[in-house]
Amino acid sequence: MDLTEQVLSPAIISDRVLINGVVTPLTLTTDGELRWTESGRRKSTVANEILSFVEEGNKVRVKTVVERRGGICCRGSSGDYIRKDFVFEPLSNESRKLWCDKLREKLESLGRPKRLFVIVNPFGGKKSARKIFVEEVKPLFEDAQIQLEIQETKYQLHAKEIVKSMDVSKYDGIVCVSGDGVLVEVVNGLLEREDWRTALKLPIGMVPAGSGNGMIKSLLDPVGLPCSATSATISIIRGRTRSLDVATISQGTTKFFSVLMLAWGLIADIDIESEKFRWMGGARFDVYGLQRIICLRQYNGRILFVPAPGFESYGQPGTCSLDNESSVSDKVLGYQGPDTKLEDLQWREIKGPFVSVWLHNVPWGAENTLAAPDAKFSDGFLDLIVTKDCPKLALLSLMTKLSDGTHVRSPYASYLKVKAFVLEPGARIDEPDKEGIIDSDGEVLARGRRTYKCDQKALMSYDKLQITIDQGLATLFSPEEKLI
Repeated sequence: MDLTEQVLSPAIISDRVLINGVVTPLTLTTDGELRWTESGRRKSTVANEILSFVEEGNKVRVKTVVERRGGICCRGSSGDYIRKDFVFEPLSNESRKLWCDKLREKLESLGRPKRLFVIVNPFGGKKSARKIFVEEVKPLFEDAQIQLEIQETKYQLHAKEIVKSMDVSKYDGIVCVSGDGVLVEVVNGLLEREDWRTALKLPIGMVPAGSGNGMIKSLLDPVGLPCSATSATISIIRGRTRSLDVATISQGTTKFFSVLMLAWGLIADIDIESEKFRWMGGARFDVYGLQRIICLRQYNGRILFVPAPGFESYGQPGTCSLDNESSVSDKVLGYQGPDTKLEDLQWREIKGPFVSVWLHNVPWGAENTLAAPDAKFSDGFLDLIVTKDCPKLALLSLMTKLSDGTHVRSPYASYLKVKAFVLEPGARIDEPDKEGIIDSDGEVLARGRRTYKCDQKALMSYDKLQITIDQGLATLFSPEEKLI
């Protein structure tokens, strides 16, 4: 970048070096900035842009990535960032050694990961994860001199099995090259470990290579970065992290840990039943969604919730008898959910029939679905979107606004935040012998009577379940928030 007038940080080292055959002053500052003059213009590269450096004879090659808006001479590019190298030659061996020592000390002080466990799901989305990893992800990790241990998943829940038994002390993080499904498996696997408190401190990184990619979209979009493998990988390399709420879905002693969403009604039906049109690609959601709106279903049932401050006016006062079997037990290994006295909270209720009930932990449900625009990663609340009586044309209009999040402004949608939730699902009002599907994080949690693939076993039964939230329980690699 070109330097304008600003307060400059103190120098760690400053010396005259050769750049493109010209003797030029070069300075490394305490905040990791390299400053020099080239062709009469002052230039710099900051620590955030530096991947690593290598010695090449008498020269030092600094490997960097910068956003496309500008910087030093272009060497190659991929998507939203440009790979560039800056080469300089100290005037003596002693100077070169000192430069290398100071650069190494500065990079070491940034707290970046040095060894990562990478899980690649070759079956997700367009089955392109292996290609994305080899061509876009691995070269950046290698340039950053990060050691990798790579494991491909071979079947559903394989990632969960891997992380339940891995030695977490050997790594600085886990990277999922996949859609959201492998992330969910990893979180559930870590929480089922006896040492889950230690395991959950291990940051998890996402590289989009699946059909959903809602989590990484939620991380990259607020800072203006595209949902790409390059952006995601660089965010992991830089090593910054943020906490993530984890929801515990309980039914008796059965538990599922959710980090994305839970759906019942229209959204769940479209998500799961459209699998029969998987050959259509992403268009299956639009086509089957239109079919479901034309032949609209409504479901009896009741939801209960503890509203976040400011949302107490939603619903009516309700009473909630909670499942005591799902309370925390010291006899069971692994995380058992937050130890919250739910009976002491002020419950509200909304009774059906319902078109859709949708809970979200992060803003984006997929790359093109801004489901809960006000959702936060670690505020201790879930965002709840409820749709009841809604004319079909209004519902169609509402669904077309999912891409920009304005669907929550519809008069037919209630949008609020909750810190605990109970779902009591019922049958369809048009055909009482048929029930619905409960979907969490893209997987079927429960199948009711006479539903799509109802003969397949699900984790829970189509019955009452409760959801509690544990604030900031998991850790994610995250891009740095930009200061405006």
